[in-house]
Amino acid sequence: MDNMVDHVDGENVNQVVDSGKGIPGAPGVPPAPLPADAPGHELPLLLFGGFRTLIDRLHARLAAEGHPDMRPAHGFAMQAIGARGATASEIGRRLGVSKQAAGKTVDRLLTLGYARRADDPADARRKLVHLTPRGHDALARSAAVFDELRAEWCAALGTDRVRALEADLRNVVPEETAFRLDATSWLGGA
Repeated sequence: MDNMVDHVDGENVNQVVDSGKGIPGAPGVPPAPLPADAPGHELPLLLFGGFRTLIDRLHARLAAEGHPDMRPAHGFAMQAIGARGATASEIGRRLGVSKQAAGKTVDRLLTLGYARRADDPADARRKLVHLTPRGHDALARSAAVFDELRAEWCAALGTDRVRALEADLRNVVPEETAFRLDATSWLGGA
């Protein structure tokens, strides 16, 4: 039977796993044999599983390094804020969500100390959201952890295979959508 699990506050919620078997490729569990020709629906699931594995491991490390309240949505929002700051409307556009949804995430970032609001020097009617030193620290740690996780994939798969995978994905993912952050728009979030 499948369960939905994810690691939040020591509990698991939101990730599909088979409760009766180990996860192939997990520590101590041999990788699943490759089918001669895998069904098409497995490709997006495997890509998402790889993404999810990287993100979950990143957030476990961030929690251990002083950022226990960071969530994936926060990282996407912090990327949308960028180095120069952004308004809630701009953040919403970059994330593909409403200004109100972006505002809720920004409010959470403010509460956690990852961002601050300030008047826009070019237009006093606008408020810009900027990252705080704590926000910059979280992003810098994220970048370092992602480098380490990529190195682990290179050790497991071989550097040439990882580079080939990255090149192949660049070839099939349209350039204009390669780094879009609006996953919530097609996952049903607001």
